[in-house]
Amino acid sequence: MSRVYRIARLLLGVLLAVVFIHQILRQVDLTRVVTILREARPSLLVAAVAVLSVGYICRIARWHTMLRQSGHQLTFTECAGPLLASFAANNVLPFRAGDLLRSFIFNDRMRTTPGVVLATLFVERLLDLLMVIVLLGVALGVFRLDVGRLIDLSYTGPLLLVFAATVLLVLLRPRVLQPLIRLLACVSRRLPAAARLQAELDKATHSLTDMARGSAMWRLIGWSVAAWVLEGVVYTLTAWALPSVAAPMGAALTMPVGTLATLIPSTPGYFGTFDYFTAQAMALAGNDLASAAAFAFLVHLVLWVPPTVAGGLYMLLRSSAGTPPKTEATSG
Repeated sequence: MSRVYRIARLLLGVLLAVVFIHQILRQVDLTRVVTILREARPSLLVAAVAVLSVGYICRIARWHTMLRQSGHQLTFTECAGPLLASFAANNVLPFRAGDLLRSFIFNDRMRTTPGVVLATLFVERLLDLLMVIVLLGVALGVFRLDVGRLIDLSYTGPLLLVFAATVLLVLLRPRVLQPLIRLLACVSRRLPAAARLQAELDKATHSLTDMARGSAMWRLIGWSVAAWVLEGVVYTLTAWALPSVAAPMGAALTMPVGTLATLIPSTPGYFGTFDYFTAQAMALAGNDLASAAAFAFLVHLVLWVPPTVAGGLYMLLRSSAGTPPKTEATSG
């Protein structure tokens, strides 16, 4: 059943990607989009890639902080490669394969366990969701746009506030997840290797508590703010790189909208879904649709290529160097 579900989800993602790409191509003159892309200023694109690189340094520092807070004495460099490799794998492989790499494949080298890494991934996703929700709320408040085609403003404000408050509560008080954790523990007793699963679940629970202790979570929030603000700068620099974009500051709206669109089933790299909603948001900010589509394609390329290349190089170098012997995880 799991295999059938995965195949069905992959096919659904491909279908939706084709539908959204078709929608973009149906609404714009592709020749004009290509002309707009050819006018891009290389210097600003180089600057965007440089800022994106600093943003990834912040993401690595955030994950490094999580693992150290969980009792694993790793260096920044030891965390950098696996994180970039996981992003690269997610960009080219289906079923969030990069998350599986980080959780199960790199444990020997990093001296971690699946339960701990899965806990850090859970916190990472919640932090990113919190940042995107906050940035979307700020963008809607600043631009005061008529975005009825994307979301219903009659309840957007209160709904975003409730979402943000709920995510922050879970991050700061992970004990609210205890009922869910007990349910998972109950289910795991009926599965093969129940003892191992229970042990990993316990490690994940302890890691969540460790990451919320003292000022640790606020440091993680600080790294998240830095990473997402820098990503916003990447969007803005990419918009400035296209002379035909009349309202480049509309990039502040496209970042949260495009990011939330990646929650829709799609292909690896979110081709189609990301581009369609990013283009629509950019058009709502006051740009013609051809310029908005060109921006969507270009910013997607800027966001996709650097981590994919960097992570791919790490995996190639790791493969050529061989895998080190397995060591026990350091526990806190």
